[in-house]
Amino acid sequence: MIHIELTTTIYSRAEACFDVSRDVGLHQVSMRNTRERIVGGKTEGLLEHGEDVTWRARHWGLWWNLTSRITEFNFPVYFCDEMVKGPFKSMRHEHHFVEVKGITHMRDLFIFESPFKPIGLWVDRWILKPYMTRLLSSRNRFLKDRVESQTVVSQGKR
Repeated sequence: MIHIELTTTIYSRAEACFDVSRDVGLHQVSMRNTRERIVGGKTEGLLEHGEDVTWRARHWGLWWNLTSRITEFNFPVYFCDEMVKGPFKSMRHEHHFVEVKGITHMRDLFIFESPFKPIGLWVDRWILKPYMTRLLSSRNRFLKDRVESQTVVSQGKR
């Protein structure tokens, strides 16, 4: 199994960070480079515990479908989504939010494993880990920009 851990500091409340992280509409916008779109399950709004969503996206010139479910949920500090159907042997994405004095540290722990060992392990380490790290980092920058711009507007500083 491969583990990717990222921490993003966001100048906003944990509740706002938690909500933008589970907004399916914002997810589609943040992943526009892969043309990701919803093809099943929850189609709008905020994902809640037990809900599924099926995404279709283009990676490496191929279309992929992945269905994930919110398996753990503790507003506004933690939620987890796990693949229930898709290209990985397994995939788990934990989202942790720790707020200190109005600043939230959003920590992602993304754990995955490809099928077809031993070549799958090589693909995981040398191709998928760097690719997924870039993808998650890009999404986190988008979420950070989105929530911080909303915080500034809501505080009347714009």
